[in-house]
Amino acid sequence: MDAHVEKDAARVRDDRRTASEEPPTALPDPVPPRAAGPGTGIMALSLPYQIVVAVALAVTAVFACVHLAMVFLHVAPSNTLTKQNGQAVDDWIYPEFEQNWKLFAPNPLQQNVSVEVRAEVTAADGTRRTTDWIDLTAQDAEAIRHNPMPSHTQQNQLRRAVDFYFNSHTDEHRPNGLRGRLSEQYMRRIAVQRLDALPALAGSDLRRIRLRAVTRPVPAPHWSTEKSKSSPSYRDFPWWRITDADRSPDAAPNRTEAAR
Repeated sequence: MDAHVEKDAARVRDDRRTASEEPPTALPDPVPPRAAGPGTGIMALSLPYQIVVAVALAVTAVFACVHLAMVFLHVAPSNTLTKQNGQAVDDWIYPEFEQNWKLFAPNPLQQNVSVEVRAEVTAADGTRRTTDWIDLTAQDAEAIRHNPMPSHTQQNQLRRAVDFYFNSHTDEHRPNGLRGRLSEQYMRRIAVQRLDALPALAGSDLRRIRLRAVTRPVPAPHWSTEKSKSSPSYRDFPWWRITDADRSPDAAPNRTEAAR
């Protein structure tokens, strides 16, 4: 066994001696650097032409920025800049760059419109009273606030119903078409549904309701010279009598015309 160990040790020493005696491998010659060739793009031009192209690009960029700004002011709603520089914008746009489309709403809302309701109710003991004004729009706003996915009803039902009513009635609340009565029924049903869901009116019988639209102007920014009134304006609806048709089929029995 000792003989085999000595042979293996001798073989390892021979391998190391052989490896140390081998000549080192020659490294390849370094690649000579390439000669600098002509530039590409604008750098391939001579200095005078480079200056001409740079000036032309700068003028084009400035023109494009000015044109986009003028078109933006032309199609944007009326604001402080357009009021002060409206003539300059029109001189730039007409007639070559006339726009026949609107990028934004032609007259965006500058006011908050809320819908409030009050009701004449009869309590279980037979007493009749009129409630205070209840802000239905505030209920929708509270349901939407901090809600990442508010429903379409919370966002648009009340707003679209009021628009529907105003578009189908005169300022004196007279229907101006066949859809006038339909819009009244729609508004009544929405209001009754909201009132029936209020715990404060549980056990009471709705007799009549009255709606009103409250318009509160949005204050102008501090840097604007625009003057607007700060007091809200009110548009009262007539009193509407509640019938069975204004309630959902699952309404409480004591909230029907028959129960009265």
